[in-house]
Amino acid sequence: MGALLRRYAAGSALTCEPVDQGLLNRGYRLCTTRGRYFLKHHFDPDTADPAAIARQHHATRRLADLGVPVAPPLAATDGRTVAVVGGHAYALHPWIDGGHRHGGQLTGEECRRLGALLGLVHACLERVMPADGRAPGKPADGANPADTRALIDDLLGHVNRRRPPDAFDELARHRLLERRALLEEHADRRPPRGGSVGWVHGDFHPYNLLYRDGEPAAIVDWDRLGVQPRAEEAVRAAVIFFVRPDGTLDLAKVRAYARAYRRSAGASGAEFAAAVHRVWWERLNDFWILRWHYERGDTRADPQFPAASALVMWWTREYDAVGEAFAG
Repeated sequence: MGALLRRYAAGSALTCEPVDQGLLNRGYRLCTTRGRYFLKHHFDPDTADPAAIARQHHATRRLADLGVPVAPPLAATDGRTVAVVGGHAYALHPWIDGGHRHGGQLTGEECRRLGALLGLVHACLERVMPADGRAPGKPADGANPADTRALIDDLLGHVNRRRPPDAFDELARHRLLERRALLEEHADRRPPRGGSVGWVHGDFHPYNLLYRDGEPAAIVDWDRLGVQPRAEEAVRAAVIFFVRPDGTLDLAKVRAYARAYRRSAGASGAEFAAAVHRVWWERLNDFWILRWHYERGDTRADPQFPAASALVMWWTREYDAVGEAFAG
């Protein structure tokens, strides 16, 4: 810690408390003789490349110049924003006072401002990021249902080996069997490749947006900055913000958010309708929470599973209503 702080001339550490909301990397609330900071340890191997981190830092600094609420990193005494100490990459950011807000805590007007904010992010990224960085982000085909069926069988094997099964195992078995039947019914609806791509945040959800005094104070955690279909990020974000505990979406709030995003980003209704279908298919074929639980032994995402797994069933039943809320 001392060697790291000396690189930033940030004083001596007084307190260092872990911030436990991240699933990939590690963060700490740091108080020193010079002030308060957020220390980020880029721990996840998929996002810990110093060059990629520096690119994220460049993006947030440029976005801050355009008025986007972000928390750009501080530069060390050598001018760099990434410090590699003991083979690990770190970055120091100013501490931003604020809290997280789920969609259920937002008014209709605040939902509109949220959609407009993400549209602003996409429009500004288009200005500050290089156009030649788009090649790696070409959209892929939708998930192959044959691969998903094999994954379901594998996960059911994990569940069936649990003795005795607990409540999570019972729900997992129920949802896996349910999903297998649903996939058989809708296997012919696999979408083609996605639409127009551009630079996106990559992980826009309630825990990556800080509010202060009712206003967005900072969009954080740009680890997944990359080139992807922009409308799909907007749909994924809405699904996370506006899902209710019972696995339904607040469609009135989705509609307010989506219309504001489309105006801000210049996205068409047709583009959004295609994105909704692709994200629905993605959710139908996705089991990341169960894979973390059974393959990695990582249970941190378990509390998200009841609502996330119920959402797929509800969304399929209400497919037309969800599409109208996003694209109408």
